Amino acid sequence: MAFIHSYWAYLVLAVIIVATVNSIIGFVTKREFGAKDFRLALFALIVTHLQFVIGLITYFVSDKVQWTNEDLGMKDIMGNPDLRLIHIEHPLMMIIAIAFLTIGYSKHKKQLVSTPKFKTLSIFYSIALLAVLSRIPWKLWF
Repeated sequence: MAFIHSYWAYLVLAVIIVATVNSIIGFVTKREFGAKDFRLALFALIVTHLQFVIGLITYFVSDKVQWTNEDLGMKDIMGNPDLRLIHIEHPLMMIIAIAFLTIGYSKHKKQLVSTPKFKTLSIFYSIALLAVLSRIPWKLWF
């Protein structure tokens, strides 16, 4: 399951980047919000939520995640940057990123004019992208 989570992450990252750049360009150029823009924002939301489900399953079945036991306590996890990233930081920041994507997508649907739609998506998707980039376990990717 971990390999699916790792490979799907490339798609997720690419789609979030494309959706974010698209919304920023749409906001700056003040173009009309179209079906392509809507689908791109929705696709970013869908692939990210699927990644969350895959990640949640992986979190509980992966051999990389070691729950506290006699040999490994919470103090050990918090004291080791690699273990802390896998156990705490990565899951928490990805949940925050998904929350920003979801809020941004929901708020943009309530806007009636194109510029505020793009602005809302630009802000929330950019924050989500930064959250994702900040806590990707890069050592495991390369």
